[in-house]
Amino acid sequence: MGEKKDKKPQISVLSKFPQKFKQKSKKTFFKNPKIKKYFVIFILFLVILFCLIVIIRMKIVEMDILCGDGTLNNVCSLRKPYVCSNKSLVERASVCGCPEGLTIQGDSCFSIYQTNPKSITLDYILRGEKRQLDFVVYKGLVDYLSDLSKSIYYGGKLKPTRRDFKIKNINEIEQRNLILPLVTKIQNLTQDKEDQVRIAVSLVQNIDYGDSGKTMNLQNGNNIIHSRYPYEVLYDVEGICEAKSELLAFLLSEIGYSVVLFYYPAENHEAVGIKCPVEYSLNNSGYCFIETTGPSIISNYQDYYIGWGKLSSNPEIIPISEGISLDKNLYEYKDVRSLIKINEAIEEKGQINIFQRSKLKNLMEKYGLIDIYNSV
Repeated sequence: MGEKKDKKPQISVLSKFPQKFKQKSKKTFFKNPKIKKYFVIFILFLVILFCLIVIIRMKIVEMDILCGDGTLNNVCSLRKPYVCSNKSLVERASVCGCPEGLTIQGDSCFSIYQTNPKSITLDYILRGEKRQLDFVVYKGLVDYLSDLSKSIYYGGKLKPTRRDFKIKNINEIEQRNLILPLVTKIQNLTQDKEDQVRIAVSLVQNIDYGDSGKTMNLQNGNNIIHSRYPYEVLYDVEGICEAKSELLAFLLSEIGYSVVLFYYPAENHEAVGIKCPVEYSLNNSGYCFIETTGPSIISNYQDYYIGWGKLSSNPEIIPISEGISLDKNLYEYKDVRSLIKINEAIEEKGQINIFQRSKLKNLMEKYGLIDIYNSV
């Protein structure tokens, strides 16, 4: 037999290096300040990138499954009898139920005052585009509201405030049941809440200005104009500043915003206030002025009124509802500043240049503006 050859031992590459170097190579990687710094930055970058991807995906999912009132797809809305289906609120009373006082008929909820229906068309303008919204109103509810007492009596020395009368008019329960479908129609037009505000504002502003022609006899022998409920304004497609402001306050409150009424005793005028950044608000109140007697830009309180010019007195602020605020980047704020500068140039010089004239034309078309407003 031949001699056995010894197998040559296998030697790793690292075994060729000194032991000190092997130990050093394992321990010094993270001891290098620069390497450690870059490694931490890289990990932070990955974490931030991951979070951004998650947030973006969540936003995309939200946009895909939310309805205009914030309800998730295939979930019943807090506003019965609606369910969110493919981004629209649809009646589903058989599943979601009905508000108290209404009865279920199929998938709809009905009020005993839904008699003698009438279709109306409400005009509005959104970024210069004229649109319309159809709505059904009922003479049965109008008759019910016209028979309600206009007085409030607490007994003793306690006297009702102006706010008490406003809340009474705005929150009347039978009226609320039959105006809420209009809120739903607005929210089905867009998921953007600020566009919902713009539509509601323009709808009310484009309702004709006019009183009811009716009067009420007071105990002192004086007569006053019959004050319409917000639903009566819708039915007649007509109203004065007080009733139109109450209607808009209702719509904006139900959309989810914090709302007040601005009442000017000296000018006998009423307007709406919606919560907004203080720097754009009326008298730093935290609420942006909204005119209701005609088309006007949100936050513009320097319009001209028949018999008064600009409103000069300090209004009484009447709280109506709590809710969210308009964003600080609303484009209306910039447009109002432009309009005010143009009006100041007209007052000072009696004329405007070609660029201001073009800007004014664009603003008039964008909002359907008029030259002068009614004060009562």
